[in-house]
Amino acid sequence: MSKDLVVILTALNLEYQAVRRRLAAPQVHRHARGTRFEVGTVQGTSCRVALGLTNKGNHSAAVIAERAIQEFSPMAVFFVGVAGALWDSARLGDVVMATHVYAYHGGTSEDDGLKARPRAWEAPHGISQLGSHVARMDDWADDTPGRRSAPQVRFGAIAAGEIVQNSRISAEARWIRQHYNDALAIEMEAAGVAQAGHLSGAPVAIIRGISDRADGTKNSAKDRDRQPRAAANAAAFATRLAVELVAEQEGTAMSQADGARRADRPGGHVSNTAHHSTVGIMAGTVEESTVHMNAVPKAAAPAGLLGELDGFREHLRRHHAEGALDDDTYGEALAELGFARRAAGESGPGSPKRAVMALKRLRGLVAECPELVATLAPLVRAAGGMA
Repeated sequence: MSKDLVVILTALNLEYQAVRRRLAAPQVHRHARGTRFEVGTVQGTSCRVALGLTNKGNHSAAVIAERAIQEFSPMAVFFVGVAGALWDSARLGDVVMATHVYAYHGGTSEDDGLKARPRAWEAPHGISQLGSHVARMDDWADDTPGRRSAPQVRFGAIAAGEIVQNSRISAEARWIRQHYNDALAIEMEAAGVAQAGHLSGAPVAIIRGISDRADGTKNSAKDRDRQPRAAANAAAFATRLAVELVAEQEGTAMSQADGARRADRPGGHVSNTAHHSTVGIMAGTVEESTVHMNAVPKAAAPAGLLGELDGFREHLRRHHAEGALDDDTYGEALAELGFARRAAGESGPGSPKRAVMALKRLRGLVAECPELVATLAPLVRAAGGMA
């Protein structure tokens, strides 16, 4: 599993562009069967995103989602875009995150009518909890001038079918509201992505911006105005959720590593074997409350690591000269390398973590250059070993 990468899929190009605008230095990644993705980092973070376009429909979405999961082994798959609201509780521009997804076109036709036989998938508990946390923070939305009120995040069921629903009085519209009356929104891809995630074990989040009310008022003119705003809101929430998900995973990994290092250390006291009492010890050095036995305190960073970081600058320069890194990516990569170099040379308690995080952000920037990624791997491990 890639611990710093989230796949984000969209059905429409305007949805794709809404996510892409939030990525720094997206680079093309082509699947062996021709599917095109772009991989970049969410601006200002180390969170990598593999962005793909599925086109409309659950079947296409399922195939591309499965392909993306096999290609990237992501932490999670997000499907992001616009949807119609089934009830007036969701305002235009609000964001709906699915707590569960209905494939509502399952059923059996009998003499007395169509009987519902739905399939349903619940959202993973951890992602749902994190989504609620991000929504409570209430700082994910763009601050757009002239906006009357900020969009809200709503959590509930999403119904996914095979047709564009634009009526409240058609037989199918009445049937949907009768059998799936807890669904907040309706669209055409969530069931396919949820099924792909279920079969491959990848967590899935469905995030939709409300662009219409599925009530007969949807038309091309209104879509041109409403869809971009709804897509932008969904993209803003989804990318923020991805950043929080990656940060949470990195924090968990750091805590586990710290726990493992503590477990490898000797016990917390020394006993006198003759009288079973705590005794004084002969220490090499004592710094505040830390005792170093037969050793000197660990340096802020081995000279070798600082030298390797300095040497990596030449690797970046060469790749930039050869055209593998564009000017913007090269500039950001140098900045992150400088930050990592400064943190590695410091002796504060948080310095190793800052160095590791900077190197991970750097790794995200050069993700499309396998040689650079391979060269960085031992540097990240060495920086983490300073703790």
